[in-house]
Amino acid sequence: MKFRRQRKLENGVNLTPLIDVVFLLLIFFMVSTTFTRESHLVLDLPKADGSLAELPPDQIEVLIDRNGAYSVNGQLLINRQTDTLMKALQDVSAGNTDLPLIITADANATHQAVVTAMDAAGRMGFVHLKITTIQPDGES
Repeated sequence: MKFRRQRKLENGVNLTPLIDVVFLLLIFFMVSTTFTRESHLVLDLPKADGSLAELPPDQIEVLIDRNGAYSVNGQLLINRQTDTLMKALQDVSAGNTDLPLIITADANATHQAVVTAMDAAGRMGFVHLKITTIQPDGES
């Protein structure tokens, strides 16, 4: 009797468990990841290279020094509180909120001092706000 030899099965790597593990890892990372949308502000800042404009005679100028002290049309205020600034703006404008309001701040003044001046003007109803700048050196 002649017996046939059984063919040897080729020994290979079974990829099914590996694929299962990779699939489970993929699911794990998808579930555990937090999807946060970070918004980035894209700013196109204005340049101060325009010509000088004539200033109208009736205007209000708020000056802010490097220490954050306010001065309204040359009158130094007694403190830095918003209520004091609002009272001074009310006295100078006599209730006319259509007057242009110019905010001039020292380059070393804090941002908070400028925002406080803008906030006080906004609460009073001023809508014509201007912030003064200087022309950069070397440009004309």
